[in-house]
Amino acid sequence: MAGHTITRAQLTEAVYQEVGLSRNESAELVESVIGEIAGALERGEMVKISSFGSFAVRQKGQRVGRNPKTGQEVPISPRRVLVFRASHALKHQINHGLTHRSTASGTSRAAVRSGAARSARA
Repeated sequence: MAGHTITRAQLTEAVYQEVGLSRNESAELVESVIGEIAGALERGEMVKISSFGSFAVRQKGQRVGRNPKTGQEVPISPRRVLVFRASHALKHQINHGLTHRSTASGTSRAAVRSGAARSARA
């Protein structure tokens, strides 16, 4: 792992560079998208982003856990957990480094995605 984290500020800058909105409009757009995703998950809805993956909230029941230090049983209360499942296209892109190859060769991302979809079907 590279150890690099993408921040909201970097996403905002990417939108600013790619789309051409002002920095303030780019920040509002990023915040709006994140807010919509978070709101849907809070309501228990699934969020699917094509060629990226899906986010969902799962309900976990109460269970008994153990304190690893003492071995004492401890009840773990029921809770909701966030799960992410990557799409096949994203898995393929990560495993085959398509992002790096596409930008180096000048191939458009759309062409790379369609090629990834074709090779995944083969």
